[in-house]
Amino acid sequence: MPDRTPPVMQRYLFAVTAILLATSHGCSPGQTPVSPTATATEAETPAPSEDATDDRPTNRLAKETSPYLLLHAHNPVDWYPWDEEAFAKAKKEGKVIFLSVGYSSCHWCHVMERESFMDEEIAAYMNEHFVCIKVDREERPDVDSIYMTSVQVYNQVTGSGRGGGWPMSVFMTPEAKPFFGGTYLPARDGDRGTAMGFFSLLKRIQEFWGTKRDNIEQDAETITQLVKQELDGRRPQAVGELDDKVFHEAFHSLERQYDGEFGGFGFDPRNPFRPKFPEPSNLAFLINRIRSGELDDEHKVTAVKLLVGTLERMAMGGIRDHLGGGFHRYSVDRFWKIPHFEKMLYDNGQLTSVYTEAYLLTGREDFKRVVDEMLTFVQREMTDEGGAFYSALDAESEDEEGKFYRWEKEEVEKLLEADEYELFAKIYGLDEAPNFEEEYYAPQLGQSMATLAESLKLSEAELEEKLGPIRDKLLTTRNKRERPLTDTKILTSWNGLMIRGFADAGRALKNEAYVQAAARAADFVLSKLRSEDGRLLRTYGEGEAKLNAYLDDYAFLVDGLIALHKATGDEKWLTAADEVTVKQLELFWDEKEGGFFFTSGDHESLLARGRDPVDGVEPSGNSVSADNLVYLAKALDRDEYLDKAKQAIDSVSGLLSQAPSAVPRMAIAFAAWRNATKAE
Repeated sequence: MPDRTPPVMQRYLFAVTAILLATSHGCSPGQTPVSPTATATEAETPAPSEDATDDRPTNRLAKETSPYLLLHAHNPVDWYPWDEEAFAKAKKEGKVIFLSVGYSSCHWCHVMERESFMDEEIAAYMNEHFVCIKVDREERPDVDSIYMTSVQVYNQVTGSGRGGGWPMSVFMTPEAKPFFGGTYLPARDGDRGTAMGFFSLLKRIQEFWGTKRDNIEQDAETITQLVKQELDGRRPQAVGELDDKVFHEAFHSLERQYDGEFGGFGFDPRNPFRPKFPEPSNLAFLINRIRSGELDDEHKVTAVKLLVGTLERMAMGGIRDHLGGGFHRYSVDRFWKIPHFEKMLYDNGQLTSVYTEAYLLTGREDFKRVVDEMLTFVQREMTDEGGAFYSALDAESEDEEGKFYRWEKEEVEKLLEADEYELFAKIYGLDEAPNFEEEYYAPQLGQSMATLAESLKLSEAELEEKLGPIRDKLLTTRNKRERPLTDTKILTSWNGLMIRGFADAGRALKNEAYVQAAARAADFVLSKLRSEDGRLLRTYGEGEAKLNAYLDDYAFLVDGLIALHKATGDEKWLTAADEVTVKQLELFWDEKEGGFFFTSGDHESLLARGRDPVDGVEPSGNSVSADNLVYLAKALDRDEYLDKAKQAIDSVSGLLSQAPSAVPRMAIAFAAWRNATKAE
């Protein structure tokens, strides 16, 4: 992030809050970058010790629908959700606001709840001196983005060397202007190393607020202005007409970032053990280039190598759940071996589409198996009775990350017959040293299934036939363990990604059941998460839909509806996609610069109204929208949609020209627009 702080301001800035810097524990243990283009990091979450239906005292969060917020409903902390009541109380009583942001599959969010928010003494102090707000970042990505930026700005200007992360802990004035922030904090001094504890930090901040409030408010105003500058600086810039160099530069950038030994992108020999993320947008771009017919033989071979090498290594690694299907969030190592064990709907939705297209390109049966296992998992564990899809599975159970998924060798030996164990151990690495925390194993393949089958003088199909019943036996046993928390909230945007995954797989694999699963979910979202005037809502839970939808909700849902139209030819889905797009243009279009804002024009007023064009762990809503508009323009013969698509693409032409690998999905949209206009 560039330093835009005027020198005079730098000398004064944080005259009070810099004193607090020494109290922050910094990034939580085990944190890892969310993506190569993001600076925030995931810390990690406490499962509730008792069922939420018990008779313990509750706070205001008991009325919420987010499972993450409901986890905190029995905390002795007097939590407020993000609402006007909290800010009115802070202003009336002149109190600092403590904002805590996390999500249900975040391990260290759970740790901080157990250590600090369930502590009666700490909670009593918080209730007396602060107004405390708890936010689910997946419900309120706008709030999360603004205040994560404030943490990053604070750390950058004070030179702390720290990044952002979750749980995010921010202290704000009653006007919601941040003046200090960090990530996970241990409860008390010395609890984890030499860091000052959360309780001591609370006391220090309260002391300063009582004696140096004017200085803190000046600091808060300075940070607020810097946050606005930073968010404005992230807005895409237009630089003029684009040409085919976009595709060449994006391709060669991915080629440079590729890990030739283990697949994936972002490899840096100076930091060879940095974590690995699936990054489906990169893989979708490679598929697009391969299908385009515009690559010469040499570059096509390279593109296939990058695509297949990544997908093969991911499918072999511990990031894939070899017993239950689906993918965990990311690998903590370069080798895809040990994951952060949470499972997110948005990853599995995008990866379903990618593996499906890769199967069509290569004919590899192992890629088809990955798709079938992934969708079986989603239907079994992440599907609501109404057909929509849940958000996530937690990383931890019984307060330990990965406990549900790990195995001891002796346990597996007892469960299987001798010949079964011999085969399973050979294939999934149990005949080698433990690969996860002391004596435990995360099952994974040391070689591709084809190579392993050949070594056993079997065909791949024969080997799978032998392994299937063994995996089923182990999965049955695993399912008897205490399960990780399921985040049952239904998010419109993530459902859109999974709807597309099911529709793509159903179309490509000629599996009508997959298409029907996509249709059920789409019907649910269109009926339960859309108001009478056609507006979408963000989240559904406990029988209630709520919160204004964001750009991604509209864009990803339309993408899913388009995939259903491609899979079925049913005009119903095309009509629905058009209706949602019309409302999206009405609410989100940027008349000045083209493209879309992240929040609607009548959204709650926050510190800034952001636009983030980067395709990260999820694609940018602008990228997906541009691609949607091109498809709808052709399908509906609507030239005005082509014009809007071009304006959205042009609004990020600076990024497409200078750093196209940051916006691979927008490069796909540009290719679609170019082809559509060439055909005219």
